[in-house]
Amino acid sequence: MSAAGFWDDAQRSTKIVRELKTLKAVVEPWELAYKKYQEIKELIPLVKEDDQELLLDLKSNTDILLGIINKLEFQVLLGGRLDKNSAILSINAGAGGTESCDWAGMLFRMYSRFSQSRGYTVKTIDILPGEEAGIKNITALIEGDYAYGYLKTERGVHRLVRISPFDSNKRRHTSFASVDVIPEIEEDLDIQLDEKDLRIDVFRSKGAGGQSVNTTDSAVRITHIPTGIVAQCQNERSQHQNKQTALKILKGRLYQAQAAKKEEELKQQGQEKKKIEWGSQIRSYVLHPYHLVKDHRTDLETGDAQKVLDGYLDEFIGAFLKFSANKG
Repeated sequence: MSAAGFWDDAQRSTKIVRELKTLKAVVEPWELAYKKYQEIKELIPLVKEDDQELLLDLKSNTDILLGIINKLEFQVLLGGRLDKNSAILSINAGAGGTESCDWAGMLFRMYSRFSQSRGYTVKTIDILPGEEAGIKNITALIEGDYAYGYLKTERGVHRLVRISPFDSNKRRHTSFASVDVIPEIEEDLDIQLDEKDLRIDVFRSKGAGGQSVNTTDSAVRITHIPTGIVAQCQNERSQHQNKQTALKILKGRLYQAQAAKKEEELKQQGQEKKKIEWGSQIRSYVLHPYHLVKDHRTDLETGDAQKVLDGYLDEFIGAFLKFSANKG
């Protein structure tokens, strides 16, 4: 970074500054933990049983060290190739009309709250609102370090049980929504896109947006012909920006498809096979006749459903990361 002309190439310099920030986020907590450990080690011989002030100081420093270690444990668990990347989150309402659309909207609010609590930014890329309420489907970019590493644990079907506010007879309803998370791909990695393999369609935006929405054909849909994988974007200001964002999404979905194919090949060689299908939910949220959120993969559960729906997902994410590490 101190080399002459470093800042002349804005794209390269931005990339390296981002890489430096990521590396510091790894190294600095370890240095802080070691420093705190040394302080505790030097303090212990000085502590006497009746010296309450030093005892409290020792306890305070130990609590700080344990907090740092817990965060470091998360970093170790988030060691995947793309875990540090931003994430592209997609939510699709299941069968059930307005009730399922409302549930999809509740899930998006939950992930938005979680993202904001970590300092991430949430940018809607594509959205199809429900006819009466909620969202039929939505795709959003969650920007921030390790957004993909955290949110990839949420991939699957989510089930809601409650008294529907849209049912005049106040009956209990069960709704489903699927959540998909892919990494934002900033480098090509193993993904090679050939222009002849892409079909690019432009159309008029339908969702909320800037002044040009509904007046120009600025929305872009890209289909990867060999695989049939589709990505689209309509919320940017121009057709060019929409195309660039759609290409990012397409690369992420192709990368995920390749990874899934490799994983399936390994499973067929003798590993345990488990399918994620519609109806085989990863988590249930029960709001009637009692309050309970249960993760069916780890068996972790809590009675504070509202806290979870307000974005407090750390406990569930941490449990699944540890579960996956132990399983692996």
